[in-house]
Amino acid sequence: MRIRWSRLAPAVIAGLALASCSAGPPAAPSGAQVSGSATSAASPIARHTAAARRTVPPAGGHPVPGVPLPSPAALIPFGPPASAGQGAWHPAGRAVGGEPAIYQTTLVPPGGTQPAGIAWMDTGLLSARLYSGSLSTPGGGPYRYTAPIAPAQARTLVAAFNGGFQMNTARGGYYTERRMIYPLRTGAASLVIYADGTVDIGAWGRDVTMTPQVISVRQNLTPLVAGARPTRLAATRHWLQEWGDTCSATSCGQGLPGVEHQWRTGLGVTADGALVYVYGPGLDPLQLAQLLVRAGVVRGMEFDINPYWPFFVTYDPPAGAPAAPSNGSKLLASTVQGPSTVFEAAWDRDFITMSARPGR
Repeated sequence: MRIRWSRLAPAVIAGLALASCSAGPPAAPSGAQVSGSATSAASPIARHTAAARRTVPPAGGHPVPGVPLPSPAALIPFGPPASAGQGAWHPAGRAVGGEPAIYQTTLVPPGGTQPAGIAWMDTGLLSARLYSGSLSTPGGGPYRYTAPIAPAQARTLVAAFNGGFQMNTARGGYYTERRMIYPLRTGAASLVIYADGTVDIGAWGRDVTMTPQVISVRQNLTPLVAGARPTRLAATRHWLQEWGDTCSATSCGQGLPGVEHQWRTGLGVTADGALVYVYGPGLDPLQLAQLLVRAGVVRGMEFDINPYWPFFVTYDPPAGAPAAPSNGSKLLASTVQGPSTVFEAAWDRDFITMSARPGR
């Protein structure tokens, strides 16, 4: 599940301690108590008012495509704020139909010292798409959607973020472009993308299932958040078996013991259907789950882990221009990958894009 250092370029080896959640590098350059839902009302000053957005309540947690969701309320830090702005949302990326479609903030997790990045995505304004990679899903191609992002898709691209483990360690399946690449597993944590670009997340066969509207399913491990609470396994002592192999505290060389507190990423949905992405350094699975819950997630899952793979980037090009590395921004400056990653043909991992809906 960790990379072989002999296969990395010397410049990368010298400058970075990097690793994958599973074998193979890119082809080129706590046992704390499980907590419940912690999202709380914020002060009027810190809150983004939803009244300024033309919104309608989503039906059963499913947003209406083209209609903005209510903006997220500010998040209350777990402890004394270490820096100004913790939990306060800020718009990121290009506006969609004149409305912010993504909000970002940071929070230090319970017992942690380093801030994690949190992104809230309006699935009424944004349409999701799964891009496949030859390393993540070997033998399944060719795919219509794979890196690099094509100019036509760059015209509406607002954000992109990493996918999950390589399939030999994901303990789940993969379905995309209406093809079953790897069999879907009952009970596995699943990101489901529908033909209208909306998404859902949950345990396969219980929360989500196959319908004619499903165009992609990306499974990874077991649910991390269910019923707006961290699952029992989020706090397991057997984190290595349940949540993936990690690098050591200082390097990712073979034979070195991994550490529980490492770079981790997670994805979840809120009760009204917004999509939430969380990532950060020094996170154990429970802290990742607690951050998702604090951001309003009712069902969530872990995505990729270790220093080399996580990224969340937004794009804010001039009006009428396409997204490009030059107009992209990282949520956390310390990540290895950045705005250019999904525009590189050599990027062979799966990832998800969020794009402006037609007519917005």
